[in-house]
Amino acid sequence: MDYQTLTYELSDNIALISLNRPDVMNAMNTQMRAEIQHAVTQGGRSARAVVMTGNGRAFCSGQDLGDSGDGTGSDPEQSLRDEYEPMLRAIFDCPVPTIAAVNGAAAGAGANLALAFDVVIASESAYFMQAFTRIGLIPDAGGTYTMPRTMGMAKAMGAALFAEKISAKQADDWGMIWEHVADDVFDAHWKARAAHLAQGPTAAYASAKIAIRGTWDNDREEQLALEAKEQGNCGRTRDFKEGVLAFSEKRPALFEGR
Repeated sequence: MDYQTLTYELSDNIALISLNRPDVMNAMNTQMRAEIQHAVTQGGRSARAVVMTGNGRAFCSGQDLGDSGDGTGSDPEQSLRDEYEPMLRAIFDCPVPTIAAVNGAAAGAGANLALAFDVVIASESAYFMQAFTRIGLIPDAGGTYTMPRTMGMAKAMGAALFAEKISAKQADDWGMIWEHVADDVFDAHWKARAAHLAQGPTAAYASAKIAIRGTWDNDREEQLALEAKEQGNCGRTRDFKEGVLAFSEKRPALFEGR
């Protein structure tokens, strides 16, 4: 695909997706949603880690309210079903680890786009905001699913109703994201995190994602069964054999991702 709203780079087994509409704080329009879906899917096939960040001063300011080319008129339900849900499923179903490197404002659907990733790393000056009630809507783009599961029901409800900014530090303290780091080391930090994952046991990461996400739908016995199944899958990989051998030889493991 010839990307118009983002850039895609593949280097050292890392697929880097940079949202690239800085003049509108990387607000999402119809084309960007389709390109995100394509780029994440491509990254899942070609890389061992996928990273998304934003060019300019924002990560993503949410839906582009000035977009007249969405083909859905003023029906937000149709837009969510036809455009947002396929994009989010591509992120949820990505077989390799995904990182949202939140470099600035992540508002509305942009906040929930970030929260769809496996790991969220934010710069200290970044913030998150569920801005929907400011225009008479509810959190969407998966926000009503991810927020209660990451920050708890009380914080999720307050974030939705008050539509206030949540600083990167607050998001970190509340368990909403993995970590926040100082602005001056932000780029180097997320790149090191991505490199670590790209050199790791890719199949084990995929199984960990399946097992951890499965806990929301399973009772204890079902979860134990799923855990055993995925562990069995990991135990049949070359990376497991290499990990055990490296441990016995007291050296770092050289994982192949299979």
